[in-house]
Amino acid sequence: MASSLKSSKELIVFLGKSMIAFVELLIFTIIPKPRKNVAGEIVLITGAGSGLGRLLALRFARLGSVLVLWDINKEGNEETCRMVREAGATRVYAYTCDCSQKENIYRVAKQVKKEVGDVSILINNAGVVTGQSFLDCPDELIEKSFNVNFKAHLWTYKSFLPAMIANEHGHLVCISSMAGLIGVNKLADYCASKFAAIGFAESVFMEIVVKKLKGIKTTIVCPFFIKTGMFEGCSTAHPFLLPLLEPDYVADKIVDGILKDKIYLNVPKFISFLLFLKSILPTKMTVLMADYMGAFNMMDTFVGKNKKN
Repeated sequence: MASSLKSSKELIVFLGKSMIAFVELLIFTIIPKPRKNVAGEIVLITGAGSGLGRLLALRFARLGSVLVLWDINKEGNEETCRMVREAGATRVYAYTCDCSQKENIYRVAKQVKKEVGDVSILINNAGVVTGQSFLDCPDELIEKSFNVNFKAHLWTYKSFLPAMIANEHGHLVCISSMAGLIGVNKLADYCASKFAAIGFAESVFMEIVVKKLKGIKTTIVCPFFIKTGMFEGCSTAHPFLLPLLEPDYVADKIVDGILKDKIYLNVPKFISFLLFLKSILPTKMTVLMADYMGAFNMMDTFVGKNKKN
């Protein structure tokens, strides 16, 4: 009897909270959610030396944030630093960091905490792609994909999350990919690393919820391929449905998502529809859909930033 009463009570509480969450969703669908103020926040961006990382740095500079820029490319990172200062940032710190090396991450993180302070917004953006069939991909490149695209998230979280918890304030941003949600031909290592990054970020989000750390936010970003050079040469079968994305458009969406504390951000939203179809359609139809969308051949013309250079 007591067990039945407990179950009934839990069900009522669940339904009540679900109704509140649904009403909140409706309200913010009609009325845009207010954007938080990030002026003075210490924002660390990995992979800031070019592409999306540079664009994110410029946007946070205009919002008055303190910028901490990490990249393995010292020259590119210093160029971003210069651009960020011109955009209005008064405090910018550039560090050369190899995000494929755990000890390098820990060493530079320690330096940041000493020289700048506690990072309050961590954006794991650094990424690499090989673009080869799995059996053709050298072991060292597979390991590098996992080290940069996934394991670096482990070590940066370990470095900066404790201070966020102590301060009851922080935001963890995982820049993953649509390839972290759907498998793509010739991207086995990349997809695996991005799937891992999403799984890790979701698990830490659940830990934060269970521990009731309301001051710490999480945003998981899954964009389609972006025209930053990383996927140079890639094509899409139906650009009107799923085009290669303009970098500025993606950067604007990500910053807006962070400022509104969005937990999940798929860019474009059409990705969410594809995931829904993947979850309900028979496997054969899913494969046919992937073929129609060009997932079989989009990497055939891949050049990539490194190969191009």
